[in-house]
Amino acid sequence: MLNERLEEILEAIWVAREKKQSSLAAIRENCAIQFSGSELKALERNKMVLLNGDEVHFTHEGEKLGKVIIRRHRLAEVLVTSILKVKKHKMHEIACEFEHSLQAEVEESICTLLGHPEVCPDGKSIPPGVCCKNNSTRVENTVTSLIELSPGEQGRITYVKPGSHSNLHQLLSFGLSPGVTVTVHRTSPAFCVKFENTELALDPEIAKNIFVWKTSCLLK
Repeated sequence: MLNERLEEILEAIWVAREKKQSSLAAIRENCAIQFSGSELKALERNKMVLLNGDEVHFTHEGEKLGKVIIRRHRLAEVLVTSILKVKKHKMHEIACEFEHSLQAEVEESICTLLGHPEVCPDGKSIPPGVCCKNNSTRVENTVTSLIELSPGEQGRITYVKPGSHSNLHQLLSFGLSPGVTVTVHRTSPAFCVKFENTELALDPEIAKNIFVWKTSCLLK
């Protein structure tokens, strides 16, 4: 997994390539950060780019990841301007932060909600995803209370709304924090979940205040 700085460089390589440019100077001009030669070498070691003098080119794997990064960034631009009504001059800054934390299933749901946009607010092309090719019109993943999941269903915690601060601290101490994926093990006689090799019984009132992005059903 690459860090955010290396992803920013891949994004700049993609943007420069759209302009039919591949020089290091062009990539620096299109990059949101000032990067070092050692960071380019790190991309080369990770088999993301090929360095040839002053030219920088994608490998096959680098191009695949670059496409994902630029897609998420431009989808984020559409989201923050059209739905969240963020001022356009703030669009790029917020999208930069958003793209690095956007999970694949969330990305597809956002794209579907937006109607599979083909261009971002600046008129630049948004690479299509699987949901676009399938012409998805329904968002399968939803945010719901953990208590609503059935045994075998799984979700990633998006936020916790505890009845008291003590409950919140208790959940955090157990490792139940935003970003953790939990699976409902059983709902009776006690409500039990599994996560990260841990099984935990939860008070139903606490489970009601844990909200998850439903991702899959493991048991049929």
